[in-house]
Amino acid sequence: MASITLGGKPVHTLGDLPAAGTQAPDVELVRSDLSRAKISDFKGKKVLMNIFPSVNTGVCAASVRQFNQEAAELENTVVLCISKDLPFAQDQFCAAEGIENVVMLSDFRDGSFGKAYQVAMTDGAFEALLSRSVVVLDTSGKVVYTEQVPETGEEPNYKAALEALMDA
Repeated sequence: MASITLGGKPVHTLGDLPAAGTQAPDVELVRSDLSRAKISDFKGKKVLMNIFPSVNTGVCAASVRQFNQEAAELENTVVLCISKDLPFAQDQFCAAEGIENVVMLSDFRDGSFGKAYQVAMTDGAFEALLSRSVVVLDTSGKVVYTEQVPETGEEPNYKAALEALMDA
């Protein structure tokens, strides 16, 4: 169980992110068009998973904008923005913001991503939502970098994530 904070108050997740060097759990998520996508669908590309509670909060939206601008420009790279928001809300956000370089994925159906990656919050005001985290995979689907952001209201370490992505 990871201990993080939300507005300075202690919150817990199911556990720890997958360890560097391990194969990324292959779970199914839902795209904006309601089709299904698995993590393994992106093998052969470097993958940055931007995981957050809801795109309708300022920090979550900022992380989508930042990774859309920086990481998505990298060669052979895909940015997956993952939350439990309904696909419609994710799609509306991207349309309103002009965001076209990320793949929005939702864990709303069964929460399998939150369980497999151990990022589902188990208590606090955001219970059952996904904690703010970053996971970087190499082209074979192995984890090369993780960050569990300690305070949900803070942005991830963009520089560290982007460096890991470039080195993947």
